[in-house]
Amino acid sequence: MKNLKILFIEDDAIEQMKFNRVLETINSNHHIIGAKHGEEALAILSNQTDFPDIIILDLNMPKMDGIEFLSILKSDENLKYIPIIILTTSNNGKDILECYKIGISGYVLKPLKYEDYVDRIHNLLNYWCCNELIS
Repeated sequence: MKNLKILFIEDDAIEQMKFNRVLETINSNHHIIGAKHGEEALAILSNQTDFPDIIILDLNMPKMDGIEFLSILKSDENLKYIPIIILTTSNNGKDILECYKIGISGYVLKPLKYEDYVDRIHNLLNYWCCNELIS
């Protein structure tokens, strides 16, 4: 299985720790770059030539929410092809529709049970490891 370079955008420190713990649990060697909000993520992306394979994005964040970040990213010629997966607690139909209209690659709800969260993240990463990604 190939190792992915993942930009993980999440403002909640507990969610960040949980995501990293899942990666340890499933013995993954993916390279994670963390950002606390959309502005920080855009700054990270603007200083790179080696872009992430995928972006995992929370919707509900301070300073710049996920939908605003998506709109900016998808309007950038260099960044718009990076697959973006929403990982959120919001099952609001309006949010889901808006994200797909902007051009996300997937929308995953954070389950309440940790075991279910591990399974979802493991399946998500396995799927993207099998995909042909733009390099």
